[in-house]
Amino acid sequence: MSKFNLWYASQPRALRLLLTINVVAYVVWLVFLIHFRPTAEFVYLHVALNPGLPRIAFEPWQLLTYAFLHLGTGLGGMLHIGFNMLWMMWIGKDYEALHGPGRILGIYVYGAVSGALLTVALHAAFPDVQLFSGIVHGASGAVMALMAMVAIHHPQQRIGLMFIGVVRLIHVVIGFMVLDILFLSAGGTSVSAHLGGIAVGFVCGKIAFNGGDPTRWANVFFSSGRPRRRSSRSGDAQGGFLNRMEGWLAGRGKKGDGQAKIHRMQPSKRKEEHDGTGEVDRILDKISEKGYDALSEREKKILLNAGGKGEA
Repeated sequence: MSKFNLWYASQPRALRLLLTINVVAYVVWLVFLIHFRPTAEFVYLHVALNPGLPRIAFEPWQLLTYAFLHLGTGLGGMLHIGFNMLWMMWIGKDYEALHGPGRILGIYVYGAVSGALLTVALHAAFPDVQLFSGIVHGASGAVMALMAMVAIHHPQQRIGLMFIGVVRLIHVVIGFMVLDILFLSAGGTSVSAHLGGIAVGFVCGKIAFNGGDPTRWANVFFSSGRPRRRSSRSGDAQGGFLNRMEGWLAGRGKKGDGQAKIHRMQPSKRKEEHDGTGEVDRILDKISEKGYDALSEREKKILLNAGGKGEA
């Protein structure tokens, strides 16, 4: 249990929060709620997403709460929440360390709501199509939004997949879209929630790529009531970031044994190409003196290049 506590405490704040809510909700559902008909019906009818109009207009919280529910049982239910949480951690861990917890929480909320709204719209347009009329639950749309945002914000981001090899993350997102359209529509999967998440992730990724912060509002949940800039004056938070960065740099070159690994972007072929070591040291010194927000987009990308491989 002590190893688990250490692992849990080492996770980034937003990912740790989202992981906890999803897993606790899943355990409470399996252990308690599912065994009593009134509570089970309440969850299905008022917490999961029921896309029919006008009912959803009177229970708008469903647009978000469904994304924290995984109501499947048995092996299928475990795989549903397991892969959602693993993908979220694989893709989001380094991204949160570079861009802050607000970015992760914000895109999770955007992805969930966007996927729900698309599902509601398609159900209203095609009320007789079973694909858009069922009860929806699960974090897939929110996770897809995170994947799409990271893939667009950092176009050279790569991920290593078992039996496939190292591919760009954007190709993984496209692959999921193709699978949704060709196969999953017949398997009880809410394709509309996935596509809605990918769409909002694409938009937010473009905004972030151009230097904007599409999820600035979410910073308030991690900064004692108001957004807080990371600076050298925020000693504990800044120190935690630097410690993680040192851990990544120390771990470079170590081969992991997980099912999938995040591979940092390869050095670009621009004129300013360099070996990276001295530049990373300079950037870390700049963070210590002026704070993370003082970095340029190019410097942030160099840090992303230098990060270690996140193991699944």
